[in-house]
Amino acid sequence: MTKPIITVTLNPAIDETITLDDLHPGQVHRARSVRFNAGGKGVNVASCLADWGLPVIATGVLGDANDSVFKTLFAAKRITDRFSRTTGDTRVNIKLVHNADTTDINLPGLRLTPDKLSELTDTVLGLAGSDSLVVLGGSVPAGLSDGLYRELIAALATRGARVLLDTSGAPLTAALGDQARHLPDCVKPNRAELEAWIGHPLPDMASVAVAARALVARGIPLVVVSLGEKGALFATDAQVLLATSPVVACASTVGAGDAMVAGIVAALHEKAPLEDIARLATAFAVGKLGLPGPNLPSRAEIEARAAKVHIAILT
Repeated sequence: MTKPIITVTLNPAIDETITLDDLHPGQVHRARSVRFNAGGKGVNVASCLADWGLPVIATGVLGDANDSVFKTLFAAKRITDRFSRTTGDTRVNIKLVHNADTTDINLPGLRLTPDKLSELTDTVLGLAGSDSLVVLGGSVPAGLSDGLYRELIAALATRGARVLLDTSGAPLTAALGDQARHLPDCVKPNRAELEAWIGHPLPDMASVAVAARALVARGIPLVVVSLGEKGALFATDAQVLLATSPVVACASTVGAGDAMVAGIVAALHEKAPLEDIARLATAFAVGKLGLPGPNLPSRAEIEARAAKVHIAILT
């Protein structure tokens, strides 16, 4: 029986996506449309994995006052809901889509009590076992330690789980720092996040590759750096690849990075070689661009897009 993939979202959100013709600060705008989606990195990853046909368990903490959009998503896609509930509202993140760009306004999230955090940790560790794939994604709620992901990674390592980490800022720095007893099996920073971690600009592909290999040298088996329109760089101790894809029509860029994470996880689940990981992850991200919300097109379309991904071997 296929083991379910576990996604953990500490700071979920309802994504309110407002589509505009253009954005002019200080002026009144008329929206072309508005849409509400269950969101947060781990939720988006779970949604895409479910579209691909993999069993997935979604965990984290939701506010009990407005969790209906999450319940609807989980039921529709047969995602196992192991979220804890707490009193209050899950935050709403406003995404203003204008032309080919998106402006994000992220509102404050829930504050988790020590008891609720302990309950969540017990749930995650109880679900994870030998060779489980666990995705830790997104920001850490206000009031919690920046080292929370670092401690979760260490605890999951004792279960024999494989962990993909997709976060930024202080939580990423803490998870990769000298105090980390165990490092994640994969990280997926974007270029800006990698620059923030390494402490200086990465002006060209060669410098991005050097920075990615520095993370590999620290003991992370797979490092993926998303580069927007320039594709994504995939680095292991044996090879560095650059994956790019033909330009496609874009319905929304919201969640494209999370779709890439889902593609990485789906390929790792199949124990695919690096080139196939790069192809599938890129196809997931590009395929999602043509759809609103955290959704993928059909498996046949993803496979067709994966075949068209261009792979350049950098080292």
